[in-house]
Amino acid sequence: MGSPSGPPFDPDDPDRERRERDTEPIPRIDPDEGPGYGAGPGLGDGPSLSDDVGYGPGPGYAGEGRSGRAWIRDPEAGYQPPQISEDELSGLRADAAGMAPRRVLPLEDEPSPLAARYLFPTERFRGEWKRHWIYIAKPLIIGVLATFILGYLSGFLAGNQTGALTTVAVLLWFLVIGWVAWQIAEWWYNRFILTNKRVMVVDGVITRRVAMMPLVRVTDMKYEQSPTGRALNYGTFVLESAGQEQALREIKSLPNPNELYLRVVEEMYEPQAVEARIGKEQDEAKADDGA
Repeated sequence: MGSPSGPPFDPDDPDRERRERDTEPIPRIDPDEGPGYGAGPGLGDGPSLSDDVGYGPGPGYAGEGRSGRAWIRDPEAGYQPPQISEDELSGLRADAAGMAPRRVLPLEDEPSPLAARYLFPTERFRGEWKRHWIYIAKPLIIGVLATFILGYLSGFLAGNQTGALTTVAVLLWFLVIGWVAWQIAEWWYNRFILTNKRVMVVDGVITRRVAMMPLVRVTDMKYEQSPTGRALNYGTFVLESAGQEQALREIKSLPNPNELYLRVVEEMYEPQAVEARIGKEQDEAKADDGA
């Protein structure tokens, strides 16, 4: 038998303990016990770093090829992409003919105080809309022109020391501005209201006027858009009821006429679809509140 390699064992050798400590391998750290630090035997309480914790081969970022070693992000602290179901994506895709799905106006939860006073308890509110801003464009233009013209005229008359005519010009300006303010108030209180049973138009500041038509009585409905209406997205609705005269027939300057037309037609012919959509939105809202 051959002799073992190295010097013979000597219990009194003063360097034996140092050689054993230096030649003892450093144990690898379990990744589940910490982020690459730990205490090894013979090292006291000091940390020892494992060479494969915190770094790893592969790309440093998603979608980028990188060579060498890159930092591996904590999966709990890193960015998580949103999870989108197929049901949510199906409503955003175009069909085989290239037609995208129609837009649906959002459903309001509660009517305004102006509309709520004209609804009875068993009626379900579907929405209310003010007229398009083009409805008050003409009064606004008149007010701006009157301000410039009468302002220049009053200054010219004041310079010629004609105090009486200057006062008339100022009073005339106040009358024009008062008329403009009245038109804006009329526009603000003018509402088109839709429920599951009827359509209504409410207008008037001092003298209030309410016109309505049951949905079951509507035999024909159309909307018209001029070139300006198509550019600014407003139109005129025309309602027919069995060829009879009615209080609610022509409604001008309504915004988003295509979406509003589809909303009324859906309420007339597919009320179950509206109820199902409202129920789904309410369930999602409750789920979000619970979360």
